[in-house]
Amino acid sequence: MRPEWDTYFIEIAKVVSSRATCLRRRYGAVIVKDKVIISTGYNGSPRGMKNCIDTGKCIRQEKNIPSGERYELCEAVHAEQNALVNAPPDRMKDSTIYIAGFEEDQTFADSRPCKLCDRMIKNAQIKNIIHLNKNGGFEKIDIS
Repeated sequence: MRPEWDTYFIEIAKVVSSRATCLRRRYGAVIVKDKVIISTGYNGSPRGMKNCIDTGKCIRQEKNIPSGERYELCEAVHAEQNALVNAPPDRMKDSTIYIAGFEEDQTFADSRPCKLCDRMIKNAQIKNIIHLNKNGGFEKIDIS
């Protein structure tokens, strides 16, 4: 059977996360409008900088900093941010962003956007967020 559209795009977000370069978590994001992918992004260091997986070092991991805290110590750009930067602004209005994430041990991560990414998504006029939860299911957030 063919997957329904939300399942299809969340599965693509999972694959995009495989490119992530963070030692702690891997996230992938896909922005879709009218059932067409307009951008993807994964978490990792800014272009031209060394990635954590290449250096084998993560300051937040070394200091046992919990998820969601002390982002200023992290060099990585979030998957949602990379997808937003790579998308044409006029195409993002009324689109949907799909976000999938995995913990270091390959279990599902709650992929709800952080507060900063949430504001950036709203500013891009994206209409819906569909993200994986820790149980592997997905949730839809209407932000219009």
